[in-house]
Amino acid sequence: MIARQLTDCLHPDDRIDPGKSGPQAMRRVTMNVAESPVQWLASRGLLSEAQCRAGERLRADYERAGLAARVTMRWDAAPPAKNRGGARAADASLARIDAHRRFHAALDAAGPGLADICWRVICAGEGIAGAEKGLGWPARSGKLVLGLALDRLARFYGVG
Repeated sequence: MIARQLTDCLHPDDRIDPGKSGPQAMRRVTMNVAESPVQWLASRGLLSEAQCRAGERLRADYERAGLAARVTMRWDAAPPAKNRGGARAADASLARIDAHRRFHAALDAAGPGLADICWRVICAGEGIAGAEKGLGWPARSGKLVLGLALDRLARFYGVG
């Protein structure tokens, strides 16, 4: 189980309106930033163990492949010679390439209609309601579609 990392922040639906003068009513919420949306759904009994493990495997492949956008520049230098860690750098590159291939193969296994919800919720950490709005889906359809996608991912990863 991942340790809880609680933080106090604005509610995701509340936005500061720059055109409005004076104080604005904002709701504050406490959220656990160490918990993924998949773990959140599983902890409430909305996903099976196999679906949760498949979602976490996809997220691990996504992070290991380095597909997330970088906010800053990478400052770590390449090893100067083979005898000073060059083999480890090559192994890390191969692991990254393998994760990249696995990630794209998993999304292909999920299918074209289900890969979108997988990427938005599992990889980007977007909430289901936000993903439904972004994809133009009806309210409360995201959990069902995500469950179907996670079933396919579980079959792909062999965890279900």
